[in-house]
Amino acid sequence: MKRIKKYLSISLMVLCIFLVGCKSSAVEKSSDNQDSYSYTGFAMGTTISEQIYGKGDLTKDIFSELQSLEDNLISWRVENSEISNLNKSAGSGKRTKLSSSTENYLKKVLQLSKDSDGALDPTIGQIARLWDIGGDNPRVPKQGEIDELLPYVGYKNLDVNDDGALIPEGFKIDLGAVGKGIGCDISKEILDKNDVDGAVISVGGSILVYGQKPDKSLWKIAITDPRGEDESSILGGLTIDKDCYISTSGDYEKYIMKDGVRYHHILDSSTGYPADSGLISVTIVCDNGLLSDGLSTACFILGLEKSQSLLEKYNAEAVFVDKDKNVYMTDGMKDMFELTNDASREKLTEILI
Repeated sequence: MKRIKKYLSISLMVLCIFLVGCKSSAVEKSSDNQDSYSYTGFAMGTTISEQIYGKGDLTKDIFSELQSLEDNLISWRVENSEISNLNKSAGSGKRTKLSSSTENYLKKVLQLSKDSDGALDPTIGQIARLWDIGGDNPRVPKQGEIDELLPYVGYKNLDVNDDGALIPEGFKIDLGAVGKGIGCDISKEILDKNDVDGAVISVGGSILVYGQKPDKSLWKIAITDPRGEDESSILGGLTIDKDCYISTSGDYEKYIMKDGVRYHHILDSSTGYPADSGLISVTIVCDNGLLSDGLSTACFILGLEKSQSLLEKYNAEAVFVDKDKNVYMTDGMKDMFELTNDASREKLTEILI
């Protein structure tokens, strides 16, 4: 069991990267005369930010691949993507042929679903569409509507093998919980094949940290307070000295308010409602993008205690924030995470459990 360190009564969290002043597309020289390329665009329903140090501009190549990932493989919204075609085939009894990439994504997701006892569930599609939080028509559905669709949720009903994928009638696949992480994995594949010294690629709430900066200093990933007075309010930060992936799931990312209640987009497949595990934010650091993204969702739904064995299995580190604004972190985070908020330091208490 991983040891957890607790910081009492401090602010909420969201990840942001120190890419101050990043333009839509820019090329410049770093302090040691190395080329630096930056790019910002919108794809996969989120902002894509890239900062790459190397001998060639790969930013638009990466952005194009992320668009292709969305349009051709994993988006349920895009007509004739592989996941869209799979959803349309539900109940036909015929397998939908998949590319090796999509087949691999689904197999990894199903394994994580099994390991998390269904906390991460790719068949949440019907319920997600019902709430449509983050979509064009978000609403709080009636209990009867949820009850009607819950029988069409359950990862064990998704069958994937080398011949394709099969789902029963009424089921819909949604890979939103891992899509940004997959985007980071694809970005790393491109970086690996080219002459790149270092990079930070942000796909929404998932981040790839790669190689080294030109001055050999360590990467700094800021942790900010999303409910603070402004976006510059920083709680602390992560210091990264190796290639890794960082993903955050929180109740502040996409939500609607009704009668003073916050209804967020991270849905519990067992209830059909936004997860209520006592947490408001989970940040994961590990060596795979799909897993960092999926684990942040699964752990948010499972809660602090139930997440520990899952993190242990995947050799992942985490920072949790609960509803009382207590912050907990796994033992492996102690050399990466640092509080920088002076007000929080005054209240700092460390407890290992």
